[in-house]
Amino acid sequence: MLYAHLPGKADLDLLGESIFEVLEQVGTVFQNDEILTALEEWGARVDRSSCVVTFPRRKLEVFVEEIRAERATSPTPGSVQFRSPELPSVTGSVAQFVYDDDLPGPRPGRREDLVQLVKLGNALHPDQPVGHAVILRAVPPLLEPLEAALVLAEYADDPDAPFAWDVRQIPYLEEMGHLLGKERWYSLGAVCMAHPLRFDKNVADRYVHMMREGLRPAGLTAMPVAGVSAPVTVEGYLVVTAAEFLASWVVGRALNPRIGLGGSIWAGTTDMKTGHVSYSAFDAMYYAIATFQFLRAWCGVTVLVGGGEYSASKAPGSYAALEKAYKAMTIAAFTGVHRGIGEGMLDNGKVLSAVQLLLDREFGLGVQHFGRPIVPTEERMALAEILEVGCGRSSHVMTDHTARWFRQSLWLPRLLARTGWTGAVDETALLALCRAEAHRLIAEARPPEGREDLLPKLRAIADRAETDLLA
Repeated sequence: MLYAHLPGKADLDLLGESIFEVLEQVGTVFQNDEILTALEEWGARVDRSSCVVTFPRRKLEVFVEEIRAERATSPTPGSVQFRSPELPSVTGSVAQFVYDDDLPGPRPGRREDLVQLVKLGNALHPDQPVGHAVILRAVPPLLEPLEAALVLAEYADDPDAPFAWDVRQIPYLEEMGHLLGKERWYSLGAVCMAHPLRFDKNVADRYVHMMREGLRPAGLTAMPVAGVSAPVTVEGYLVVTAAEFLASWVVGRALNPRIGLGGSIWAGTTDMKTGHVSYSAFDAMYYAIATFQFLRAWCGVTVLVGGGEYSASKAPGSYAALEKAYKAMTIAAFTGVHRGIGEGMLDNGKVLSAVQLLLDREFGLGVQHFGRPIVPTEERMALAEILEVGCGRSSHVMTDHTARWFRQSLWLPRLLARTGWTGAVDETALLALCRAEAHRLIAEARPPEGREDLLPKLRAIADRAETDLLA
């Protein structure tokens, strides 16, 4: 595993001193009464009029020492074996837009878009759940997850949990899930602060639910942007980002003393010429990796570096797939864990493209080759063939062994050409091939059988939610 140029212990402590000062002097906004009460009992100073919490330095020092001690008693991992990332799928991406190949370009997601994506997911990965891939922008926000749930129930063979962005939606989704035979049929999504140092109400409410129920470790899906929502220097970025993680860990333990600690970092940087933000540029990757390595060195907590998704590319194609692959493999080089390449998203996660999803799967199948075991059986070692071919008496391409084994041994993409990119004409043909494949898979999809009687009952729950939530 590669390492960034982390400072020595004295400078690590200097960064730590700055983190303590930020949380003592500036604090964090938490727009949730339960969090404010829990932090007050923990020993923080709470201003309920502004929802600002400041943390006494000594309390933070003791807390960090405690989590260092926890990590010191954990077993030290040995060499990390490569673990193949899962293939891209139609999952809970909740993209705001879909990429319309006929425009071409992004537009707001509609019900029919989710229907088609669910059909595509059923065809691509029938053994995996299909999720809430795109937001239905025409539906009132409080009702949107319930409408998405109805689509998933009607069209997905294995409907994954819809994204509940507001805790008030959870009871209705749980009731729907009960009819479908699924427990906790809701997803609470990422814990994204309004950087810097702010837990707004919806996120804070969801965070309380997560911690009380023990649904995941305490921590953030942190996405600060250098020069915008965090300082532009990597040192300043580390201070404010680590302060946000530390505050989230304190809250987690204040709400649930047994909760684990973790999170993930998706660092962004700004192009000062255009104002565009990238989560896949070289400097963005450095800020994310530096945060991962700093937190592990300073307090022992490992946060994941976000995966290959969140490419800055605006249009589907080979470039976007390669950018995601570069990002995922850079993460692997510096963390020892290969994250997924992507799930068809563009423009930093705002846009979902069926064409890009197919390309991401092609690259994902290639990356999975690194996880293949070496099994020296007599058949696999091909000794008889090696002796037969000898010093070039014939070619391995002509042998029965190659005919039997090439499909299991080689990367055989169905859409991408392995002959190398030769220019725009090839790229145009590739995109047309991907569009045709997506249309074919969607056209062949059939809705699941046996739920006809359930759909009116699910609709009744959604109608009741509309009366309750929009009253």
